Amino acid sequence: MATVLAIETSCDETAVAIVKNRHVLSCPLVSQMAAHARYGGVVPEVASRQHVETVNALIALAMEQAGIRWSDLDAIAVPVPQD
Repeated sequence: MATVLAIETSCDETAVAIVKNRHVLSCPLVSQMAAHARYGGVVPEVASRQHVETVNALIALAMEQAGIRWSDLDAIAVPVPQD
């Protein structure tokens, strides 16, 4: 079975998971609710900047929590927008 790094950055949360043999080893999440509260809803430009600012640290945290290195990964999964 594979060890997969999964990244999800849609809407107002950034999440990263490490899954090995269908078992979740780590799954840290960063919410943007506070950043969007003053606007009364999600602002796409604010959301995209927040994702860029948090995703690398979140990946590092997930890998640390799971106790894996880049060389341990078999795949990286990300959502693909549908046309």
